[in-house]
Amino acid sequence: MTDATLPPPAVSPEEAARHAQKKARIKQARDRMMTEKTGEKGLVIVHTGPGKGKSSAAFGMIFRMIAHDMPCAVVQFIKGARQTGERALIQRHFAHLCQFHTMGEGFTWETQDKARDIAAARAAWDKGKALIRDPAIRMVLLDEINIALRYGYLDPTEVAAFLQGEKPQMTHVVLTGRNAPPELLEIADLATEMALVRHPFRDGIKAQPGVEF
Repeated sequence: MTDATLPPPAVSPEEAARHAQKKARIKQARDRMMTEKTGEKGLVIVHTGPGKGKSSAAFGMIFRMIAHDMPCAVVQFIKGARQTGERALIQRHFAHLCQFHTMGEGFTWETQDKARDIAAARAAWDKGKALIRDPAIRMVLLDEINIALRYGYLDPTEVAAFLQGEKPQMTHVVLTGRNAPPELLEIADLATEMALVRHPFRDGIKAQPGVEF
């Protein structure tokens, strides 16, 4: 007999009744809480921290937008010419719903040209602002913008002020990258810090397609 065909464990009538009562109380509390949550707004969402998954989680939201036929856009800071699975899929199948702009020239240790890196970050931010200002676009992902802020290529006060003052009311903006500055965390509606527990790179495993890119 396989695990799939094993009979369910026996539960006494008393235990079943206690379980049903407990879950009924939880459902009542949840239903009451949900009736109080009726507002909608465009969110400022920050994914930061040393752990892996910041961009992956953000692209998960981009694909949700696509699935709901909601126009969206991606602006990639820092990341350069290397093709990624997300970009290939979006450009091949969903370009009508999602604009994709890779504005970086690679990580700073690859370019080794600070003036060029600053110029690329400014151009990416200008593109990001133009996309955010477009009320037809429901979500804009600013991928790895926190890295540009950390290196001083962009002013976090300027970015925070723009998001507070010029972002359309129903537009979501997602900002990724480790070391998000306090100015962004202060105005964020949703901020998540990815913690690093283990990483295969420490064991000599290189970045692999389908996992990292």
